[in-house]
Amino acid sequence: MILTSKALWPLFAGVMLCMAAHAQVPAGFDARVEQAMRARDVPGMAISIVKDGQIVHAQGYGVRRLGSAERVDADTIFPTGSTGKAVTAAALAILVDDGVLDWDDKVIDHLPEFRMHDPWVTSEMTVADLLLHRSGLGLGAGDLLFIPRTSRSRAEIVTALRNIKPATSFRSGYAYDNILYIVAGELVSRVSGQPWESFVRTRIFQPLGMATAVSDEKDRFANPNRVQPHARLDPRLRGLGPQQVLPERDGLGQVGAPAGGLSWSAKDFARWIQGQLALGALPDGKGRMYSEASARAMWTPQVPVPIRPFPAPIADITPQFSAYGYGWNVQDYRGVKVIQHGGAVFGVLAFVVLVPEHNLGIALQMNSEDVEVMRGLGYELLDHYLGFEPRDWVGAFSSWNQQRLAGGLEALGEVKGPARKVSRPSLSPDGYAGSYTDAWYGPIAIFEQKGQLRIDFKQTPDMAGTLHHWQYDTFRVDWDDASIEPAYVTFALDAEGKVANVDMKAVSPLADFSYDYQDLHFKPSEK
Repeated sequence: MILTSKALWPLFAGVMLCMAAHAQVPAGFDARVEQAMRARDVPGMAISIVKDGQIVHAQGYGVRRLGSAERVDADTIFPTGSTGKAVTAAALAILVDDGVLDWDDKVIDHLPEFRMHDPWVTSEMTVADLLLHRSGLGLGAGDLLFIPRTSRSRAEIVTALRNIKPATSFRSGYAYDNILYIVAGELVSRVSGQPWESFVRTRIFQPLGMATAVSDEKDRFANPNRVQPHARLDPRLRGLGPQQVLPERDGLGQVGAPAGGLSWSAKDFARWIQGQLALGALPDGKGRMYSEASARAMWTPQVPVPIRPFPAPIADITPQFSAYGYGWNVQDYRGVKVIQHGGAVFGVLAFVVLVPEHNLGIALQMNSEDVEVMRGLGYELLDHYLGFEPRDWVGAFSSWNQQRLAGGLEALGEVKGPARKVSRPSLSPDGYAGSYTDAWYGPIAIFEQKGQLRIDFKQTPDMAGTLHHWQYDTFRVDWDDASIEPAYVTFALDAEGKVANVDMKAVSPLADFSYDYQDLHFKPSEK
């Protein structure tokens, strides 16, 4: 115990006042948020800030749905996307602390049915490997199994995994995936003896006092205080055009929840941050979620992440080092170590950043895809709390995004220009019709309907569209659901002029990597 003399009280009080002032949000911050939202027609946002263990800001802005008067408040729930990967990692950490699991355990010892494409990789894959994006799978490999939605079970996803060919050798590099987090969720269920959904609810949400947080989408849909997703769906390029309301039940669906299917409010995001910054200790001081050793393990860099310098408008966010831990990116911002993660479920974005040495956590959520507003405001808050000179990060990110979209339009122009040849398809529509199967995705049907050629992804409900001739034996599919990225469908013919295989690729050069059309290779189904 340190005693302070009366002579030192004025100085001590001044320091305390300085610390208190430093914990506050920037002057005029609410007006800044509203101005940035108006400039890009963002419907709603929620922002959470934790400093020195205290929730200093948890607030909603705007509306839950365009055209509605229902406001976003601190209890409005948003899908949190891949920021929820850290929750699945935390669930595994709890099981490690319970002594029923170890990070180095072989997955197959707990999930005997688990298989990767390579038998050796199957035998060597550890619990930690499920979280670290170093399996050898390509970027987003297998996402079409459950994105934008699926009729499959989680167990069926695990079974399909064995048919996905690797892009690189095991543990040779970093490539972000979602599918192995679904395996991690199945592992939590198997080891704990209860569904992943109830495990995270009882072992994470309830101890932290996260009253609005839900792990099952039926509970999200039952909550009237939830946002609706929005996006700009210009036929040329997603991200252009006016804001539109998206179908609410798109996204990962329940099967993909361990990879990013949680929902919670600004208040509960703040409570989650409190638990993170406290290294697993509960805010009420009555116990822990997981041990400090597990907390530090999750934040420890495990796999180097390649650094691609950002262009001039946002060059200063380029990190000097970047790695992935258990459900978290570990890197620096202008020389300060940060633990962060982004999240995206179609029509909704999230971003969370922790600065342990400053005991600071910031989270932003929005019900649209206007990343420049969310990231811009996030970096303006970081600069404020870290003592950097204020700058217009929203403007900088807007310039960057405009450059990105312009580049996408230019690339599309090249495709639509000389690359497209005046030609006819080799076959009549019924010549392309048939049932086809991909080794990992499964069945599709191509058929003629009212004079048009149609395609139906049989295990992705409502993923059906019309094929329009593009050139030669390549068609463009525009889906009935305009929120799904259009794709090219190319038929390869054998020597007899029959379809031998069908390949696909996204039309847009900026398409989300979860539309991994390029990994599909359909063959005619055996009759």
